[in-house]
Amino acid sequence: MAKRPTSTKPARKKTLIVGLETPDNPISNISAYFEEFKNLVRSSGRMYTDELYIKLRSIDPLYYITKGKREDIQRYCQEYGINEVIISEPLSPGQERSLAELFTCPVIDRTGLILDIFERGAQSAAGKKQVALARLAYEKTRLAGRGIFMAQQAGGIGTRGPGETAKEQETRLIDRLTAQLKKELAHLERIRDTQRKKRVQSRLPLLCLVGYTNAGKSTILNSLTASDVIAEDKLFATLDPATRQLYIDGKRIGLISDTVGFIQQLPHRLIEAFKSTLSELEYATLLLQVIDLSDPNWRDHIVVVNNVLEEIGVDKPMLYVFNKIDKVENIHNLMPFISRFNPHVLVSATEPNGLEPLEAFLTRQFSQ
Repeated sequence: MAKRPTSTKPARKKTLIVGLETPDNPISNISAYFEEFKNLVRSSGRMYTDELYIKLRSIDPLYYITKGKREDIQRYCQEYGINEVIISEPLSPGQERSLAELFTCPVIDRTGLILDIFERGAQSAAGKKQVALARLAYEKTRLAGRGIFMAQQAGGIGTRGPGETAKEQETRLIDRLTAQLKKELAHLERIRDTQRKKRVQSRLPLLCLVGYTNAGKSTILNSLTASDVIAEDKLFATLDPATRQLYIDGKRIGLISDTVGFIQQLPHRLIEAFKSTLSELEYATLLLQVIDLSDPNWRDHIVVVNNVLEEIGVDKPMLYVFNKIDKVENIHNLMPFISRFNPHVLVSATEPNGLEPLEAFLTRQFSQ
């Protein structure tokens, strides 16, 4: 087990991040995967002080991390006074509780980390409600009857009925909040359906940008439509869909929409929470899958995106948009692999005229 404490500014809370290489993680470049994990932590607004990277040969059903490795982490937490541990993989509620008891500090898994990012990034009413719904589902599986959820959601007001345990009380509150959120989301979905019907009646082609998070979808949307959608260099900068009119050389091509980015090991409950947002893809004329060609794991990212699209039942014509070619050295070495994905274009969304290949393709396909 490699230990690599990170020198950062002093912080009151000492946070240890633990990157795990596991038998069931098929990623081809584990270093890039760990770097993505660190970006997730930073995108959540957390500052970490220490980091460990561990290779597991098997998965422990009770703790996820095998005995010798978790004891190493336990000793590290004790020696360095760690107050919080963040794990790179999704844990079951039982595994998370077992590790928290062993390390004597809170443990946050991949799902909780991504939820934190979603909560920070959601801007629209629908986005906030979808994230809240996902958070409730997550918290419900982790109730231990300690009253923590009630204290957060109800100000600690005691409303326990006769003979009702704290866990039962918290479950009842979560169920009530979940039902209310689903009702509100159904109302917003009806409004979106009305807007979609108007677009369908207009018979304008709808192009939808999809792809791995931070691949450059929002930057491409902004460049094509002179918009100002948030396009930060961080994971999940865009959570709310944005639709704009698309003109190329003064000719109207149609409409183009941005969507939330995908990520490896995206927890199923988060896919479920955003199905209503991603339902826009069902009406797409063409999907533009944006790929960050400078990322060593770009081929794995394509697999992730295609798997999520299959899971949500979207089967539409696809154009592969290989982005950030300005950051790639010896791009000709990648051409045999790129040529497997057709049709495709090579672009650089941040360079002058860098989107001309994409604009030319769309003009040929949709110019009226």
